[in-house]
Amino acid sequence: MLPVLVVHGGAGDIPKERVEMATLGVCSAVRRGYMILQAGGSAMDAVVEAVTTMENNPSFNAGCGSVLNVKGDVEMDAMVMDGKTLASGAVSAVRNIENPIQLARLVMDKTDHVCLTAEGASQFARAIGVHEVLQDSLITEYSCMRWIKNLAPNANPVECQMGTMDTVGAVAVDAEGNIACATSTGGMLNKMEGRVGDTPCIGSGGYADNQVGAVSTTGHGEAIAKVTLARLILFYMEQGQSVEAASDLGLAKMKSRVGSVGGVVTVDSQGQWAARCSSKHMSWAAAQKETLHYGVHAGEHFTQNINDPN
Repeated sequence: MLPVLVVHGGAGDIPKERVEMATLGVCSAVRRGYMILQAGGSAMDAVVEAVTTMENNPSFNAGCGSVLNVKGDVEMDAMVMDGKTLASGAVSAVRNIENPIQLARLVMDKTDHVCLTAEGASQFARAIGVHEVLQDSLITEYSCMRWIKNLAPNANPVECQMGTMDTVGAVAVDAEGNIACATSTGGMLNKMEGRVGDTPCIGSGGYADNQVGAVSTTGHGEAIAKVTLARLILFYMEQGQSVEAASDLGLAKMKSRVGSVGGVVTVDSQGQWAARCSSKHMSWAAAQKETLHYGVHAGEHFTQNINDPN
């Protein structure tokens, strides 16, 4: 069953005209990450590569394409976690960084801390030579349109959130049985300046443990944080639930307790995996045994040979 890689491009309500780009985006990301696993690379390298690919794709709410805060600026969160050692790195409210997921990994690898935020994260990035980019290079026409629409006096917050492809993430188990997760986001549309969601918080935006499995989450960050969704799902797995059942139980708990929907990708230490959502849509893709699995609508599941061009 090993290796395996599963990615998500965000849960929500994806407009018809953006379904194809969401599908192509997650399939491209899983292919790039899975190539690393096929070559004997680590689960950590694979999830970072997959998420980097999505950060570089303006279709997603991460990196280039991130939604804008109330002032029209980009502030991004990201995290990684190594299931072998439980080492983790995260950044929050970072600006001018092309790939926050890579900076989160450097926090894990190069510091004694778990999370750096805002200007402190920027100072760390400069100190170790991470290239900064102009904020304009991270802002898309689509993000600007949605920001302006949500500023209107008669804007409906629920309607404005529709069409936003949320947080991106990945989970993997490599050939040696080591597990990792990675999650990255531009956050909530028109959020307050300085808002930090679930993504950089261990146990909420993601969690990885070789003894159990890994989860990467997507959805309303405040709701996910309230139930520590990633760790909750792994708790259900520790109680004997399958990856699919545990994922569904966690999402159901979040909906019943705080009234929110979302999505997750989950793996266990044997390579069993699941991509589940309680929202209308979640773009996702998985690679295992030369087979590419993918879908966008809730419950949708297509397969093809991973080497097929489309």
